[in-house]
Amino acid sequence: MTVPAMLRDAGLAALVALALALPVVGIRTVDTGAVLGLDYRFGWVAIAVGIVFGGRLTALLLYDRLPRGPRRIRTKGLAGRSRTLVRYAAVAFIVFAAALPQLPFSDRYVVDTATQVLIYVMLGWGLNVVVGLAGLLDLGYVAFYAVGAYSYALLAKNFGLSFWECLPLAGAFAAFFGILLGFPVLRLRGDYLAIVTLGFGEMIRILLINWTTLTGGPNGLTSIPRPDFFGLAFTRSPAAGETAFHEFFGLAFSTQHRITFLYYLILILALVTGWAVERMRRLPVGRAWEALREDEIACQSLGINRTTTKLTAFAIGASFGGFAGSFFATRQGFISPESFTFIESATILAIVVLGGMGSQVGVVLAATVLVLLPEVFRDLAHYRMMVFGLAMVLIMVWRPTGFVTQRTPTVRLSDFTPDPGAAR
Repeated sequence: MTVPAMLRDAGLAALVALALALPVVGIRTVDTGAVLGLDYRFGWVAIAVGIVFGGRLTALLLYDRLPRGPRRIRTKGLAGRSRTLVRYAAVAFIVFAAALPQLPFSDRYVVDTATQVLIYVMLGWGLNVVVGLAGLLDLGYVAFYAVGAYSYALLAKNFGLSFWECLPLAGAFAAFFGILLGFPVLRLRGDYLAIVTLGFGEMIRILLINWTTLTGGPNGLTSIPRPDFFGLAFTRSPAAGETAFHEFFGLAFSTQHRITFLYYLILILALVTGWAVERMRRLPVGRAWEALREDEIACQSLGINRTTTKLTAFAIGASFGGFAGSFFATRQGFISPESFTFIESATILAIVVLGGMGSQVGVVLAATVLVLLPEVFRDLAHYRMMVFGLAMVLIMVWRPTGFVTQRTPTVRLSDFTPDPGAAR
């Protein structure tokens, strides 16, 4: 690329930065007493435009100096080492997650944040079935999350069922809604599939807002029952004839007990979800998902039923979203439609894409990044989301295919031992 072309490209990037920075950074409302006034900060706009222009020009100059032509890359043994590294990373994550509440620096804030990370890990693994394995773009996954949450809340409040009784029912209801979504989109793919799933998610949200007699409408549902530890409630003063958790174990009462119990509960649910997805991936249905993702026409030519394959992907992925929703409801004790907006679907999809399509470990890394980055930049006030967005852009430029792009094949030639008598 010539120097004038580089300058023109950098100038266009600076022009876009000017259009974005002028309303976001250049104008700020200030309280002047009687009315709100405007404070113009065009110096900050100029700095932002200069940074974008200089950064883009530097990137183009560095890219122009890279050697051209094919390069020989030694790949022998890379796949095996990658699989070993992923296994070690998974074991290290499990050990660290199990020990986290007992570490010296762990307090309520740390455990609560880790619980939020695990919720998104579970949701990411559920959506990974639909998007990463089956290749079906789903922008309405939050609908199944909401169905699971409201199913648990209504069953627990109206029928007095416990968390463990409501959990499979919430997953079953979410799977049923996944099948309802799957039937209309059997012949759709690409952008059309994304639009329909986006509309389905919005339909569920509008339904939750308007069906006030069942869902409570915009006010939501309150006083949702909390789970107990095998009949031991996490309360300071238990009811007559009941024993509290701290009394049974001879401990001083602490609200941290319930927080820690909920953390371990979502950790177990997330690990079961990850194990189930990994096992199903090696079953015939998992191989059918991957065949559907690679080429739908070739998949059908091999005799694979596309209808069944798509419906199982939507149903199984939705059931995991329902499980996560039931935990969210029992953890919060209150749910409303505002908790299940499109931004939640976008966040879960970003976790799958950022982590690497189909990668289990990548989902864990991406969920950790997407939950922790806003917390790290919380002190930046209204600039927090700008920095978060910039970090996301830089990550995708650095790793456009996700954090973990190496996926273990479902079937490898080394898995089969040739029969010496077969050639006779």
